[in-house]
Amino acid sequence: MGDLRVEELSAKTIVAANGLTLRPGQEQYVTPVSYSANDAYLNPTTTWARVVLDGEEVVGFVRGNFDPDNPREEFRSCVWRINVDAGAQGRGVGRFAVRQLAEEARSRGFETLHVIWETGDDGPGEFFRRIGFVEVGETEYGEVIGKLAI
Repeated sequence: MGDLRVEELSAKTIVAANGLTLRPGQEQYVTPVSYSANDAYLNPTTTWARVVLDGEEVVGFVRGNFDPDNPREEFRSCVWRINVDAGAQGRGVGRFAVRQLAEEARSRGFETLHVIWETGDDGPGEFFRRIGFVEVGETEYGEVIGKLAI
């Protein structure tokens, strides 16, 4: 993972992003990229959607949401989706994607980045804690709310 970069979704990359594979058990925690891609075009001022490339290969996808007027703090600046191809997991792609999203949040004037995740053995909680998110609450549905100072 030497040449990582983020790029806006395009006709060239959306097919590859939709084809990202997951490790067994992760499917229940991830929504297809195509759901986020649609939001990026419908809500361009609040949605930040990017593919992560290693060289010319799409190895991940990240979507952030920026809505400074949202009444719920966790939705003002947050990681909405993150997918990393099974073959690229554990090699810094997810950390890189969140770092890029955090830089975008900072450039928009935010000081924190939030994420909401479901708990479970194969869920993303350990990843988010490892890269610095601190658990700060729970949603009405029992999901964990994490917060990262940026």
